[in-house]
Amino acid sequence: MSRTHARSSVIAAAVLAALAGAAGSAAAHVEVEADDARALAQNVTLNFAAESESASAGITKLQVTLPKGLVPGDVTYKGGPKGWKFTAGDDGYTVAGPAVPAGEDAEYAVTVRQLPDAKSLAFKTLQSYSDGRIDRWIELEESTGGHGHGSSAPTLTLRPAAPGAEPVSPSPSAEPTTPAPATPAPSPSATAETTPAAAADDKNAEEGGTSVALPIALALVVIALAGGAWWWFKRRSNTTST
Repeated sequence: MSRTHARSSVIAAAVLAALAGAAGSAAAHVEVEADDARALAQNVTLNFAAESESASAGITKLQVTLPKGLVPGDVTYKGGPKGWKFTAGDDGYTVAGPAVPAGEDAEYAVTVRQLPDAKSLAFKTLQSYSDGRIDRWIELEESTGGHGHGSSAPTLTLRPAAPGAEPVSPSPSAEPTTPAPATPAPSPSATAETTPAAAADDKNAEEGGTSVALPIALALVVIALAGGAWWWFKRRSNTTST
């Protein structure tokens, strides 16, 4: 009987230890809280706490996918573990840095420009450790029928919007600045292009100059010939008289 009792005690202790380990694993998660968790509230600080599941490796990175209604441009980093930095992505952000001490939780905070008009917000999170381990806190309550399996995404429940609260205009995005193409300077051929009227004027000027020059030239020839004839007759008369 004593042997049987001892054996039963050992088995019971092992089962209890396994259940305790499973319960501890299921209890670990990422939480999110806010002082003014209300739809359409502005400049709200969200505080995240990622619990550690490892006694030998520290948390090094938390990669978050933003819920519908929020974009990376709406989120600014407020603070976190020493040496950690905030990096915006396409659909969320990442906070990462030197590993926190093994077994310690990683806590950080961000400020959201305005919470969307929703009942709750789920922030799917990938939690990385210094040994390469990754915990995926990405399950949504509606996908599990309200019964998570230790991997539920951190979810913030929102109260109804305050009376008169309205969505703010989207953050202005910088338009790409494209310099206007420089106006090409007019080419010499374009500036010196001769119009038909100018061409006609030039032609008339040329014709007019030719018509004036020709009579003058003929008159000079006639004068030269007359002078030559007069000199020839005078010389001949002198020769005859002698």
